[in-house]
Amino acid sequence: DEDPMSIDFDVASAAAHYDFADQDIPQLLRHWATHKPDHPFFVWEPVSGNDKTWTYKQFDEDTSALAAGLHAKGVAKGDKVLIHAENCPEMVLAWYACAKLGAVAVTTNTRSVGGEIEYFASHTGAVAAITQPKFVEQIRDNAKGVKWIAVTADNAGEAPEPGTDSHGLESFEALFGQAQDLPVRPAEPMLPAGIMFTSGTTSLPKAVVHTHANALWAGRTGPLNLNMTGDDTYLAYLPFFHVNAQSWAFWSTLGCGGTVVLQPKFSSSRFWEVVNKHKVTHVSLIPFVFKAIAAQPVPEHTIKVGALGIIWNEIKGWLNMDILACWGMTETVIHATRSDFNQVWPQGSIGKPTPGYRFAVVNPDTGKLCEKDEIGELWVHGTRGIQLFLEYYNNPEANAKAFTDNGWFKTGDMVKVGDEGHFYFCDRDKDALKVGGENVSARQVEETCMQVGGIGEIAVVAKAHDMLDMVPVAFVIKGMGAPEDNEAFAAQIIDHCKTNLADFKVPRAVYFVDEFPRATLDKVAKNKLREMADAMPAV
Repeated sequence: DEDPMSIDFDVASAAAHYDFADQDIPQLLRHWATHKPDHPFFVWEPVSGNDKTWTYKQFDEDTSALAAGLHAKGVAKGDKVLIHAENCPEMVLAWYACAKLGAVAVTTNTRSVGGEIEYFASHTGAVAAITQPKFVEQIRDNAKGVKWIAVTADNAGEAPEPGTDSHGLESFEALFGQAQDLPVRPAEPMLPAGIMFTSGTTSLPKAVVHTHANALWAGRTGPLNLNMTGDDTYLAYLPFFHVNAQSWAFWSTLGCGGTVVLQPKFSSSRFWEVVNKHKVTHVSLIPFVFKAIAAQPVPEHTIKVGALGIIWNEIKGWLNMDILACWGMTETVIHATRSDFNQVWPQGSIGKPTPGYRFAVVNPDTGKLCEKDEIGELWVHGTRGIQLFLEYYNNPEANAKAFTDNGWFKTGDMVKVGDEGHFYFCDRDKDALKVGGENVSARQVEETCMQVGGIGEIAVVAKAHDMLDMVPVAFVIKGMGAPEDNEAFAAQIIDHCKTNLADFKVPRAVYFVDEFPRATLDKVAKNKLREMADAMPAV
């Protein structure tokens, strides 16, 4: 017999065959529905405070009934279903119903506008769309390739504006069928389950494919990182179309059999109220949250762990909770670095590599490994479809650019390794901005602006902002045919962006200059432009 160790196994296939044998998202739901049927899994906490709870058994039954209804509507395994909605129960139910059917839920940013929605739908080949009354017109006008559109009764718990509910489209409630009619499907851990769009340095957002195994990996790893058990509760208020809510909150919770509370969006006035109402133990923290609740007294509360990007010792003392330093991105599925609650971690550290991930810090100019305290690009190695996302959907060029031949994923994030192996975040790749937690491609904004006549050259950079950390601004060198009135020209550029880009991508200001500062090889020195932008009046 041939020695098994001499066979060249495909790592992903072997991992799926054994590490996740007979397992997928529906199996994990069935597990908890069987063993903890009456334990709350999902709590919806709308602005009104009239919360609704799904136990594991109820959630399993409702998603099976919805999946059966989707099947009756013609949605098949592998089909893409566009879910364009703000945080709401229907969005969560639809996502997990797609997973049960073997379809792929495509969750998209609700701040996107016409052309972006058209791209999301056409790029993925979505066969159907689920949305809310406030977005019906945008979806109907731009997702023209879908066979049908279903609409929720309200907008994340808020009554629809007059007239927006007379759309004549099918209601979300009408989608439900009978759970027993759902076709039996064997577990396929490497089957795609969801697509999220993420902006990096490329012009158009990239469609990140997550598999069932990705969700199961997050369900195993997240609770260990967070020190979370089945008796704990995670508060999610960041958008469900982002990896933080979808994976860090929901998949971690599902992995340990805990409870997740979902709000339509972050509410500073209700933060502590909701925490204590539901005995929340875990929460994701971003700088915006700190600034929003800074003026409020910190009451006695139940939060044990706040997941934050870095070790920030003052936060622990101020908010009276342990801080988990963790770094991750849509492509790494869950926290790819972590601290712990045993050692003493230095200020500013993003932790060390989470077990299951391998790191390298590479000099982008020489391609050589960086030494201690030398800043380089972070590369991450793991199995695609498990620790790392499966692929950028329908984008071979982006896949080839993102991965090396031997499987390293080039993150674009700049880091360094300091004393005792602690990792420190240094900067994002040159063309990406982070606006209030949203990734923005400077190149996409620049290309949109260039559609306005009269621009010779343009450079979009980040300008510091008190609440959002940074916002995009544009520096413009006028070209032929440019209007003489700078104020009117700036307004024209901004108005064009408002029509064609999500609001967080729209430049807050346009500055006209005669020339750009230049670096080597005549490249625009965007670091100098950022300094110039920060010297300008606040926007």
